[in-house]
Amino acid sequence: MNVIKRHEVMKALKITLASIAGIVLAALVAVALVWGGEIRTLGTVKQVEENKYLYQMEYLAPYDLDELVESDIDSNAKLLEYVVKKVGKGIPIQMKSSQVASDDENSQVFNCTSFQAKNAESDGYLYGRNYDFFKNPTMVTVSRPKHGYASIAVSDMSHFGYSLEKLPTSIASKVLCLASIYAPVDGMNEKGVCTSIMALPHMAAQQNSGKHSVGTTVIMRLILDRCATVDEALELVGSVDIRHDATVGSGYHYMVADANGDCAVFEFDKNDGWKTMIIRKEAGKNSMLVTNHLLSEKYFTTEPDPEVGNPHSRSWWRYETAGAYLAEHDGILSLEQAQECLAQVHWKDLIWDNGTVEDTQYSNVYDQKELTLALRNWNEYERTYHFSLR
Repeated sequence: MNVIKRHEVMKALKITLASIAGIVLAALVAVALVWGGEIRTLGTVKQVEENKYLYQMEYLAPYDLDELVESDIDSNAKLLEYVVKKVGKGIPIQMKSSQVASDDENSQVFNCTSFQAKNAESDGYLYGRNYDFFKNPTMVTVSRPKHGYASIAVSDMSHFGYSLEKLPTSIASKVLCLASIYAPVDGMNEKGVCTSIMALPHMAAQQNSGKHSVGTTVIMRLILDRCATVDEALELVGSVDIRHDATVGSGYHYMVADANGDCAVFEFDKNDGWKTMIIRKEAGKNSMLVTNHLLSEKYFTTEPDPEVGNPHSRSWWRYETAGAYLAEHDGILSLEQAQECLAQVHWKDLIWDNGTVEDTQYSNVYDQKELTLALRNWNEYERTYHFSLR
């Protein structure tokens, strides 16, 4: 090959490589523009210390709660469809929740306990919460939206496709973690507002007043992002129709508490068009407690009654036991005492007739003044994991 031909070949090769490099660069820029926030978010997903069933993530992608509300998401299927659309941006992603209906009343346990107590070690308040369910991995998500309050929230990862056998151990397997922003089961925001969910079998609220509909966990994300007090949270609740996924077989009630010590439970009247019922913390009380039976005066009973809760979940025993501990301390607890209160009503390897094993998946204590979370995973009470919003 003479010098001239060699020069022409090299010139053509350089042009080709430059073109390829330009295409690759353009593709990378396009990906960064479209999925930049999501890619950065996936880069934050990591296992918490040596616990392979506990993960944390900082959500860095934008999300639009106004659009979410206007989409009338009132079922898990619709929520997952929405998440896939927002995350995939046209690319199909497989995502499936483990929440399904069951005809077995004994399996409708979902035992949870929540309380607010005055902090014995400061002038603030503590918010305690047991999440009792099956053995699943747990996600702690921190979000700092441009138009909303920063928050730290905890999710059951089985709700968006994970299990003990399927964990986010690679970039590809981490994609489903993005759904956690829409699926908190408890959390606290930068104003100290805490909220959590407790199940009520066969009481799936189906409000239908003509307002926009929001589903089981979406209302919690709205509270965390938009509310600085209990009053604001209850006003928000009244501005939408709350519709639980009837296919799951369970309804829910919620506790919300703020940094000033105000606390309330909101639940729904199954015999009166699912109207919202509000139960406020008693005046002069330092604490408030909720488990898995209705607290409203219309339905409250001290004896187990399947019409107002699930006796199989031992809700009344947990309410009495945790209530006695709170009363013994006049509703004023240290962090260690709050953890002990939760420990007294936890589950450990509870085996049901169908062979299903239930545990307290995690126990949380939120400090509503210091904006910290102390988490114990799977009844491992010798180890507390600490997180902070500051």
